[in-house]
Amino acid sequence: MTGLHLIYLAGLRLHVTVNSQCSLPASLVCGVPQGSVLGPVEFIIYSEDLESVTDNIPPILPHFYADDTQLLSSSPDGVSAVCRVLEHCVHDVQTWCSSRRLQLNPTKTELIWFGSQVNLEHLARTDVSVCVGQTVIQPSDRVRDLGVILDSSLSMRQHIANVTSTCFFHLRRLRKIGKVLDQDTRNRLVCALILTRLDYILYCNSLFAGLPDSTLAPLQRVLHAAARFVRGLQPRNHVTATLMALHCLPVRQRITYKLCCLMHGVVYRHTPGYLCDMVVPVSHLPGRAHLRSAQRGHFDVPSSRTVFGSRQALF
Repeated sequence: MTGLHLIYLAGLRLHVTVNSQCSLPASLVCGVPQGSVLGPVEFIIYSEDLESVTDNIPPILPHFYADDTQLLSSSPDGVSAVCRVLEHCVHDVQTWCSSRRLQLNPTKTELIWFGSQVNLEHLARTDVSVCVGQTVIQPSDRVRDLGVILDSSLSMRQHIANVTSTCFFHLRRLRKIGKVLDQDTRNRLVCALILTRLDYILYCNSLFAGLPDSTLAPLQRVLHAAARFVRGLQPRNHVTATLMALHCLPVRQRITYKLCCLMHGVVYRHTPGYLCDMVVPVSHLPGRAHLRSAQRGHFDVPSSRTVFGSRQALF
């Protein structure tokens, strides 16, 4: 792979165009063109030692995805301790960025606190902002994480509302040309534009696990509307038989199916290592290897006394 990188980077030239005036070409001695295939790989190689910066601060749990860096922290010492730890870690990251000729953009930095409704009400009466350089980052009630909108209570209502709005927008556009399309074409369009958003590509709709039916109801309405469009039904027609004919699972069953697919990948080591490390078989727990759950290959489920705690365990 190193040899391929050298060949790919060798002999590259660039020029700059301003107001239709083009500069003379110059040799590119470092970096890769924007939008190139190897761009993300080269950036990860360039920034892979960023994890060593956060490792020096035990309460910090970093998550990295290309140029997106997330810092998670919790402390039994209280909110002020978490703020101090985050500010210290961000300062170290900013120093690291300066040493690599990278710029940490405070305007794109977001802060969110997760907690139960009672805890969030206590935070509203406390200064929970974090300083990034000379900029004070105020907490937000929701952030976007790789296309998923997370709110402070992990209710996923904002994300579901956004997905529902987008799906109905595409359905309205498809209805305008639905009369000139056959059923197979309508089904293909629905799979491409609607079902992919409901399932969020692969396993991301597993984030909806444990949500109440009232929260999932908008997604189910989208599924019913999509089935009616495929079969050319009226808005008041029942769709249960149509969903079965199209081999289309209801929303809650789709979530369960994706969780099963994810766990199948974990069991057979087809998923990233960090996912496999998060799941512990009952047979590996001391004092529980003789239980029937261990013999059946069950996994340990962390117990929680609150609904928020059980939702948090899924993340």
